[in-house]
Amino acid sequence: MKEPQANDSTAILRQFTAALAFAAHKHQDQRRKGSEASPYINHPIGLVHVLVHEGGIVDSDVLCAALLHDTIEDTETTEAELAGLFGAGVAAIVAEVSDDRALKKAERKRHQTEHAPHLSARAKLVKLADKICNLRDIGERPPDDWSLERKQEYFDWAKSVIDGLRGASPALEAVFDAAYAKRPR
Repeated sequence: MKEPQANDSTAILRQFTAALAFAAHKHQDQRRKGSEASPYINHPIGLVHVLVHEGGIVDSDVLCAALLHDTIEDTETTEAELAGLFGAGVAAIVAEVSDDRALKKAERKRHQTEHAPHLSARAKLVKLADKICNLRDIGERPPDDWSLERKQEYFDWAKSVIDGLRGASPALEAVFDAAYAKRPR
């Protein structure tokens, strides 16, 4: 799909709905880890909601990347595939926010914290929305097998990642801080 021009609202809408359909297809058999085990696609949609309604973000590449942010990490999708379908800009954002699943969990978490300050401005927005949604989910609908300590550790680790993004979006940072203030006790 050709990258849309900024003033081409029809092309932007087509790209966005194509990204939504692609993400829904790629995540169709996945569920969230929360107690409700909701369909995974609700998570990327939640990121878009946070970006638009709480952050005022309307950049179509950012919104498409938010829909697709876990496709490289959690499905058989490649960066080249995303570039071919949604453009190099979207693919680059998704690649930036994707963990390398070949690394052990602790190494992935350390890498996120260290790498956060070096993300592009657009990738920082997606990362902020992702952490906001994750904190809300863990606070409201945590996985059944997560102890209080594990929830607290996730909140604290997410804050260390977001601290590396400070300055990217004061609006989203305030939303994150409000979510963090509900850290389980």
